[in-house]
Amino acid sequence: MKKILLLIGFTAFFAACSSGDSGGSDSSGDGYDRTALLTNWADNLIIPSFENYQTKVVTLQTKVADFTAAPSETGLGEVRTAWIDAYKAFQYVSQYEIGKAEEIKFASCTNAYPTNVTGIEANIASGTYNFSLLSQLDKQGFPAMDYMINGLAGDDASIVAFYTSNSNAAGYKQYLTNLTATLKTNVDLIVNDWNGSYRAAFIRSNGNSVSSSVNRMVNLFVKNYETYVRSGKVGIPAGVFSEGTTFTNKVEGYYKNDISKVLLNEGVKATQDFFNGKYFNSDETGPSLKTYLDYLNVVIDGQPLSTIINNQYATINSTNALLGDSFSEQIFTDNGKMIASFDQMQWNVVYFKLDMIPAMKIVLDYVDNDGD
Repeated sequence: MKKILLLIGFTAFFAACSSGDSGGSDSSGDGYDRTALLTNWADNLIIPSFENYQTKVVTLQTKVADFTAAPSETGLGEVRTAWIDAYKAFQYVSQYEIGKAEEIKFASCTNAYPTNVTGIEANIASGTYNFSLLSQLDKQGFPAMDYMINGLAGDDASIVAFYTSNSNAAGYKQYLTNLTATLKTNVDLIVNDWNGSYRAAFIRSNGNSVSSSVNRMVNLFVKNYETYVRSGKVGIPAGVFSEGTTFTNKVEGYYKNDISKVLLNEGVKATQDFFNGKYFNSDETGPSLKTYLDYLNVVIDGQPLSTIINNQYATINSTNALLGDSFSEQIFTDNGKMIASFDQMQWNVVYFKLDMIPAMKIVLDYVDNDGD
């Protein structure tokens, strides 16, 4: 509670300091080149990550079209491979919910889990559904596809039968087709937005107001790490927020069931790459939260905060390496390793929210109530 009150205090203080800032000018006052920072984020991380994700979604859509045209166990396997590739690519764009992505609620309509099986079956039976409605968020995206290609039955032949001999095979094929079409439509909107006018607007907003690009991106980065990586992938299924009651059905990739660790590792790496300004699919780095902290000379107990954060990422990776591929099984056999993973990730939440954000005079625009 003490730390929550401290965060609220920081928020109120910096909101007061930044009032009247339009976000359209470099008014941070610390001299750091925020334009260079935003340019690196846009050109070397965000746009390439979305374009890579778009490529993976196109492949997935092609494999689904092939499978629904002539359902087979071989085709089902190819859809699964493309689904995993796209799901991994999604981990690198989920934290960039700004611009068009924010407008269409990109992360929520792409990866809300656990998926709503009853709702999916109702949609298929009726043949009438509108994925743009908030009530449909948990009936679409990668978790819904997980059910459609891994969870319909206990073996591949029986799953394929839903697309061939089932009395509503046409409905199942159409639903799978519509799921991938929606993924494609959404990523096309986002990529077109960035490659249109949004990139320039994003970089031009280099001030320090609540709505400025740096403030928004830092908040999105921390919220994604805290809420969707730390809590969503590990804390909630491990029972951290439910007094020890665990939820083996709330793991990411529940029906495939052996990719939870893969998706966690990709999600953690995506956040570390963003922190370090690492170009997508390259070892080269540019202006980043790390270089910003170094510029401000933020030191804790004689050690640069950026080094502390990266060292903690190394500890997180070594702790997560002890987890099994299936988090459902990991929770059942040794939930202590899940709790240990959560605890190590929590340390960087503290460094981000109590040390990094105040140093950069960023306004925290959300409050998490889990006792950071």
